[in-house]
Amino acid sequence: MRAALTVALLLSVGCAGPGPKPAAPGEEAVVRLPTTSLGEEERVAHLLNRAAFGPSPQDVERVQAMGVEAWLAEQLAPGVDAEVAHRLSGFKTLKLSVADAFHAYPPVQQRLEAMGVDPTKLEGDAEARAQLKKMIKENKEELPVQLLVEATQAKLHRAVQSKRQLEEVLVDFWFNHFNVSAEKNRTRWMVTAFEREAIRPHVFGRFRELLGATAKHPAMLWYLDNWMSVRDGFEPPKGLPSAEVMPRGLNENYARELLELHTLGVDAGYTQDDVREAARALTGWTLEVKPKSQAFGQFLFRPRVHDAGEKHVFGLTLPAGGGQDDGEALLDYLARHPATARHVAKKLCVRFVSDSPPAALVEKVAAEFLATDGDLRATVLAIFQAPEFWAPGAVGAKTKTPLEFVVSSVRAVGTLDEVQRPLAQPLEALGQPLYRCAPPTGYAEVAGPWVSAGALVTRINFGLKLASGRVPGVLVALPPAQASTEATLDAVALRVLGHAPTPATRASLLRALAARDAEAVDEVRAVTPSLIAGLLLGSPDFQKQ
Repeated sequence: MRAALTVALLLSVGCAGPGPKPAAPGEEAVVRLPTTSLGEEERVAHLLNRAAFGPSPQDVERVQAMGVEAWLAEQLAPGVDAEVAHRLSGFKTLKLSVADAFHAYPPVQQRLEAMGVDPTKLEGDAEARAQLKKMIKENKEELPVQLLVEATQAKLHRAVQSKRQLEEVLVDFWFNHFNVSAEKNRTRWMVTAFEREAIRPHVFGRFRELLGATAKHPAMLWYLDNWMSVRDGFEPPKGLPSAEVMPRGLNENYARELLELHTLGVDAGYTQDDVREAARALTGWTLEVKPKSQAFGQFLFRPRVHDAGEKHVFGLTLPAGGGQDDGEALLDYLARHPATARHVAKKLCVRFVSDSPPAALVEKVAAEFLATDGDLRATVLAIFQAPEFWAPGAVGAKTKTPLEFVVSSVRAVGTLDEVQRPLAQPLEALGQPLYRCAPPTGYAEVAGPWVSAGALVTRINFGLKLASGRVPGVLVALPPAQASTEATLDAVALRVLGHAPTPATRASLLRALAARDAEAVDEVRAVTPSLIAGLLLGSPDFQKQ
């Protein structure tokens, strides 16, 4: 019945049916880029600012040697960076299942109880507080926070060092699209597995696969409360142990975000009734919640709490008695809906082109999404193959998010020997702590929330600190001082920006450097490559991409 229903759904939303298969491992896309008025240097830098976390000297050389089309084709083929994988192999938490993570890094409350300390009496018990402080100091790397520490370190390492740059950009984009937050109680134990299992394997696959993987993952089920959504009128059987008491009532949180954020978009025209009907279709989609179980966190479908009645969601009719297939059919329908194609296409165009992408480009990308049955590699390639991506007006049209700024800064001035906490601190100061965005909207892809006088000062200070070699774990490598300040500026700019600075930036920096040089005392030269690099990192030429 589900197969017949899926065919009917495809016809109802105007799809032509399944398109080409997504890329197989190692398979490269055929890339044909349009002509552009951009110079080769500017073209390479623009591509690396969008399809990577900014230019690094190594990547600039590689793109120039391979050619832009060949490099992009390689980036679009699924693969593994063996060197980065080896560097991360020592991280203990990255491959843990949800259950293993919970058992290996139990809540602090459980540790205190095992020590004989009542967590509820900490406030009035000085001895208990002292025991807590000692326990935290002695077990720092065995507390739940270590899960988030290692996830953050791994993300920064991959973003800076990986040769699979486009994949890392897309993992970040799709995690943000399907955001879950480690700030919500037990989601902390699930975030690493969510990125590893639900996001990373599907960024070059089909949208339906990605949507289904996120919908069934414990991190999403817990974060948006669908694990506790049951049919109206459900009463738990009497005599259940307290640990098995079932939740009561329909929960619409996930259904609402499924329609608004993950698929159709807020302007698609659905109603509150559609949200409620979608929630009914997804009742019974839950997880094993008993933490002592080795199955903790695994997806479960509970027929007894599912609403078995007929449902109507945004033009889709789900006959009575569908069971778990109600949810599957709903995801089939939403994944292939034209409104979803437009919503996904616009978000991708905002990420890769500009905060206000041309409407014609969005429609072109949405058409590719529909024609290929949501093939995400083909959809992303459609953006890079569009003249709008290579238009001079698109260059420098985006403001870097804090993550993009921090990572691109490191890539510009050196290499990452070891990720340490100081590298993540500016992300927190700038309002983008990784894996901790509380709202389901995820972090903003547009400039507004990231632009302020205070944020600019923080960015400039970080740039100066980084370029002078004062960020632990980063090995800075800059060109030596040249015969003149002007020549040094040009050499350092080529390293940091990947191209010459704009005339306005060059003139502004030369004025500032001349004033700084005049203030030098005791024959100590004030103008150094590190100072120039730090100022360039704070310049509009670098803040924009």
